[in-house]
Amino acid sequence: MKIYTRTGDQGETGLYGGERVSKNDLRVRAYGTIDEANSSIGLARSLLREPDLDEALAEIQNALFDVGADLATPAGARQREQLDPVSAEDVAWLEEVIDHFSAELEALSSFILPGGDAAGAALHLSRTVVRRAEREVIDLAERVEVGTDVRSYLNRLSDLLFTLARVANMRAGISETRLKVKGRTRKRRSPRRGQ
Repeated sequence: MKIYTRTGDQGETGLYGGERVSKNDLRVRAYGTIDEANSSIGLARSLLREPDLDEALAEIQNALFDVGADLATPAGARQREQLDPVSAEDVAWLEEVIDHFSAELEALSSFILPGGDAAGAALHLSRTVVRRAEREVIDLAERVEVGTDVRSYLNRLSDLLFTLARVANMRAGISETRLKVKGRTRKRRSPRRGQ
């Protein structure tokens, strides 16, 4: 089977169920960003050296495929019978994982800047992609039927990715960089020239 089909050359794609829509359709944007989030988590996993974090992220990647399939399948399509959409139990599992890993961390007293070691920074990036996916799903849900647990799952997932980024950095021995704000202005240092 060839990887290319040429069926999308005119800017359309097929939903799960056969309907053809623009590749710019809200539904396609939403599940496309879920795919992007999944890929960014895959990148973060490739940089991690923590088996327990990796195990949780592998579970999440599988769930995100279910989220993508759910979003790619219109409410009336008979293919919905084949789906395994995320549920309240999946959201509760994310909360359990957040609580588990949060026990390792100091409470936050200020905002922190995204970054750290490569794995931590990648997890922060994944968090922002999930937030964008959440916004796109909310936009889609204002126009068509979307499972309520999808929104809760994405909201909780971004919280978990933030937590895992902090854990990855803490375990790597990298201190968090706290946001520094003096009044309404921030001091800006001149860049140093290379030696």
